[in-house]
Amino acid sequence: METQVTGRSKRQTSHEFYKKLFKLTGAGGAAFWITDFVISVSPIAAEYRAAFSISYLPMALVGALVGGLMIGCCVSYSLLRFFDRIPTKNPILKALILSLVAMFMIEFLSTLVDPNNASVYLLIDTGMNVPRFLALGIVVGYLYNNLNGGVRS
Repeated sequence: METQVTGRSKRQTSHEFYKKLFKLTGAGGAAFWITDFVISVSPIAAEYRAAFSISYLPMALVGALVGGLMIGCCVSYSLLRFFDRIPTKNPILKALILSLVAMFMIEFLSTLVDPNNASVYLLIDTGMNVPRFLALGIVVGYLYNNLNGGVRS
């Protein structure tokens, strides 16, 4: 039988987990979105959008924000839940590892969905995604480190 103190402790721990998850997700999503917005004004991004007939406004503003929040949530949840199982002690490196794993999974799946355009545009797409995912990983790891009072051992 669970005591009242134990039940309250579990709820408080759960509340703290979700509070950290919300903060990390928001910060990671914002970093992803800001980096995407900066990239989206480049000439290479304009050529990429033209080649695939992608509208600028939905891609740069809405799609990047939603995508960044989804990826940020996955990276943040994984970092919070599996912190001790990820190699290295530095939270920023752990978040970068998770972020880059997410990027490679997305790139692999996008290649499977459209194998006809997997040559040059996959390389360009990956090149444009690297800064987005690096920014997300660095911000999530840095904020995690600050929320927990420094590097955990």
